[in-house]
Amino acid sequence: MEFKELEAFVAVAEELHFSRAAERLQIAQPPLSYRIQQLEKQLKIKLFNRNTRSVTLTDAGERLLGPARKVLADVELAQAAARSITAGESGRVRLGFAGASSSKILPPLAQEVRRRYPGIDFVLQGQIYANAALDQVANGQLDMGFVRLPIPHPDISYRIVEHERLICALPSSHPLAGGSEVRLEQLADDPFISFPAEGGSSLRAALVDSCAKRGITPRIVQEAPDSYTILALVAAGAGATLTLTSVQHVQPTGVAYLPIAGEPIWLHAAIAWRTDNTSPALARVLEVCDDVLPEPDV
Repeated sequence: MEFKELEAFVAVAEELHFSRAAERLQIAQPPLSYRIQQLEKQLKIKLFNRNTRSVTLTDAGERLLGPARKVLADVELAQAAARSITAGESGRVRLGFAGASSSKILPPLAQEVRRRYPGIDFVLQGQIYANAALDQVANGQLDMGFVRLPIPHPDISYRIVEHERLICALPSSHPLAGGSEVRLEQLADDPFISFPAEGGSSLRAALVDSCAKRGITPRIVQEAPDSYTILALVAAGAGATLTLTSVQHVQPTGVAYLPIAGEPIWLHAAIAWRTDNTSPALARVLEVCDDVLPEPDV
């Protein structure tokens, strides 16, 4: 049984006239009659009573009409879904993120994607640190990810969304808390709190690298999975940390946020995706990024 034969049957059943049904399907009458004959032959039933003046459905034709209409409607839905997927109006886009620094960027992006393209399943996967997100974009586990520069993968495209300055967070009771800035060498003997060594945190890497450039090794005594917990521990007096200007709002009390002496240390946040990812849905989400997340000035 072919789709065209069912389509011909429904057209004749609804028009009860072969000429009008042929016009509706934009075919000649002989091919239409042939399709009906083939369908009757395959089903081994008579679908229409025909004479020179009228066409009526047989009892078998009446019983077949409902299921045939459903098949045609299901095919039409499938074709519409395929057109929507091709146009990028539906599909699935997985975005990985982590940390408080993405909390300002993510909500407007997600809201606008869902407003413009309700058919796109925009999957937000949290607790994926920047370096891990980059690896998962590169291997195809994610379609997009919040990452930080530099990006060593030649097959990754990216769009900068924020420039963030690295600063020091000290307990408000710390002897250096009242200063205008802090030299990392002054914290050589202090305990530090940071993200886990395993997991791909760019902030953990920035802390270790910044200290190493000043000839010290940070004594990390406690690890925590997010900036909320880390800064709460700093406020409780458990140690110092290096964090970003964008997350100072997370812990407004009990913490002194100080610039690091010397040349400012910048971390550049970006959204990354594989250059060869041809998903139409991803293309639509990237268009929303262009509108909602203009590239910032330093």
